[in-house]
Amino acid sequence: MTDDLFSPLELRGTELPNRVMVSPMCQYSCEDRDGLATDWHRVHLGSRATGGAGVVMTEATAVEPRGRISPHDLGVWSDEHADALAPVAEFVRAQGSVPAIQLAHAGRKASISRPWEGHEPLSPDEGGWEAIAPSATPYPGREDVALREMTQADVSDVIEAFRSGAERALAAGFEIAEVHAAHGYLLHEFLSPVANDRTDEYGGSFEDRARLVVEVTEAVREVWPDDRPVFVRISGTDWLPDRDSWTREQSARLADLLADAGADLIDVSSGGLHPDQQLPAGGPNYQVPLAEHVRAESERDVAVGAVGGITTAQQADALVRNERADLAIVGREHLRDPHFALRAARELDALDRIDVPEQYERAY
Repeated sequence: MTDDLFSPLELRGTELPNRVMVSPMCQYSCEDRDGLATDWHRVHLGSRATGGAGVVMTEATAVEPRGRISPHDLGVWSDEHADALAPVAEFVRAQGSVPAIQLAHAGRKASISRPWEGHEPLSPDEGGWEAIAPSATPYPGREDVALREMTQADVSDVIEAFRSGAERALAAGFEIAEVHAAHGYLLHEFLSPVANDRTDEYGGSFEDRARLVVEVTEAVREVWPDDRPVFVRISGTDWLPDRDSWTREQSARLADLLADAGADLIDVSSGGLHPDQQLPAGGPNYQVPLAEHVRAESERDVAVGAVGGITTAQQADALVRNERADLAIVGREHLRDPHFALRAARELDALDRIDVPEQYERAY
């Protein structure tokens, strides 16, 4: 039988009830700049679970304070953070969805204000901090962010921070851990020669630039249960064709390394590394060919998720039916419609294959 949007997907011993995933989307809503989850996070993520999504993923959740994008970002660097996240995971699971968390480090894109406050670099007096990156080259336009090149000790600390973050996420009740290696943040910065000019074992060749994300994935896999999956989000390309940069061909090679390191699904997004990126127009499925390329060219048996411009039930269903991806990862449409999956089930005549909350049954 052909899989479709409402076919379960089993990864290790974890069954995803359908192929709709809520993409990680920053909310910048921690109230006291402490990284603790609030009622906003519980309601925001919980409403997507009542809306039928098979996987509900948190926003980028910093594994250490300097790994936040803004002072209002979610964090998981202490037991207090895990305790604050636990009610979120519990509610999501109670609705029949799989609670997932994206473990992240912002690297050179850290220490800026929220989007609606200008996304401006923050000084220490404004609540900012010193950022770290593979090289001391700032993100263009953010030269005022204090930045230094990572030492070997910093590299070790980051790996340990991801490992500890995964342990706390597990204690909080999450069933999927995703390593964030996309969108110009720290691990993507190591991958791309545009941001990485190191001369040690973490720079230079493809294998050396990929070393840190592989080691982070291994560290997360070591503490994550064997019956629960690990995802890795990557940028399939930098969209910088006129320079030596990260490409879809390298992404397919990386997928093999990540599968060997214990990753079960590659979540393929794109861009974010440099403002000169030459993005396509951004229409329907505009990033899907990147996921399709990784799926086709990877030599390992690793699932692939596609994201970008997925706004309709028919689109999402076709991605799975046509074997372009194993998971339809829906971002902005979930902001517009928290019940995207329920609506999709209704439009695709699949309501008998999705759990409608009892409180909502009268509408279906």
